[in-house]
Amino acid sequence: MKRSLSIRRLLRPLMVVGGVIILGLLAWFVFGQAQQQPGEARATVSGLPSGASEYNTEFARALQPRAFVFPADHGPHPDFQTEWWYYTGNVTDATGRHFGYQLTFFRRALLPLQEVQARESALAPSQIYFAHFAVTDSAADKHASAERFSRGAGGLAGANADPYKVYLENWSAVGLNQTGDAIRLSAQNGAYSITLTLKSIKPIARHGNQGLSAKSDTPGNASYYYSFTRLQTEGSIQTESGAFDVTGQSWMDHEWSTSALGPNAQGWDWYALQLSDQRELMLYRFRNTDGTIDPVSGGTLIQPDGSTRVLRQDQIVIDVLDQWRSPDNGAVYPVKWRVRIPDYSVDLQVEARIKDQQMNVSITYWEGAVKITGQSDNAPVTGVGYVELTGYLDSINGKF
Repeated sequence: MKRSLSIRRLLRPLMVVGGVIILGLLAWFVFGQAQQQPGEARATVSGLPSGASEYNTEFARALQPRAFVFPADHGPHPDFQTEWWYYTGNVTDATGRHFGYQLTFFRRALLPLQEVQARESALAPSQIYFAHFAVTDSAADKHASAERFSRGAGGLAGANADPYKVYLENWSAVGLNQTGDAIRLSAQNGAYSITLTLKSIKPIARHGNQGLSAKSDTPGNASYYYSFTRLQTEGSIQTESGAFDVTGQSWMDHEWSTSALGPNAQGWDWYALQLSDQRELMLYRFRNTDGTIDPVSGGTLIQPDGSTRVLRQDQIVIDVLDQWRSPDNGAVYPVKWRVRIPDYSVDLQVEARIKDQQMNVSITYWEGAVKITGQSDNAPVTGVGYVELTGYLDSINGKF
């Protein structure tokens, strides 16, 4: 699980369900049209098309705020090209032993919706699904990651709104009620598995302009984006060290889009932070190739009552306090930060639970559990969270 995977290895499970035609479609639509060296498989990390790729004008674009309608919007949006359902969490057993987990499902449309509806065969693939699964065992100083691909047909992978379900083979997120705020997660790879039940204790948080989250200053380069920012969690985690009954907190993101990032984007830093005073922070920074931070960067502060405050880039100060160099590829990632939001009396130290939480899947990135200490609203706080870092090995442009 700690080695980069070749295109042949990544696509091997699909050979039995689609043959040469499916492999060609995957290479064209999933991995993009960028020039690549042999064996360099490239897939999306967070589902956003790259600035180097033209968006398909037959797909819908996120141009203006829209009313979210649930449970329908918990499900797929096939008129948009890309979508993902993202779960992360920090849990502990009865002794305080810490684990982090990530389970993310991605959908990538092969054809515009009108072409899909005109097709006669329900088995003909119009969507490709792939998923990332990772577990961090802090006490063992181990992080294990895995990736799967499948077509969205024949019961192999898919997503439903009511009842809510997103799945790829035996990895799944299944709704336990009609409102979508109670979910059971299941995934297994080798010695690592999770079986977790999540229940939201806060209303949905809409990010950006009423759920419209800009990715560059070009109109339409945006996504629709909402989160469950505090999900009480219980269940079990299996690692190489054994099985553990755990409780803790999780976070869920759901996002869908078509258009690209800005043409100068190098990568992004994303933070999901849960504080002990019942505040949460979602922060994101788009890093440009010249080292600057794109002004559309920002975030959301979620108050204890669930109300939200939109944060501009100029309200957020993030200083890197420590870095880690990957022995696998030499990429240097920040792993400790000071995060300040003076307007809301936030001053935090955020630190990786373990330094090596690199995701060695079809595109290399860092995604890991963090711990938090500091001040919030002029009072001491602790906390937990997750951070995602892309573009530190090389630019994200042309890699999608």
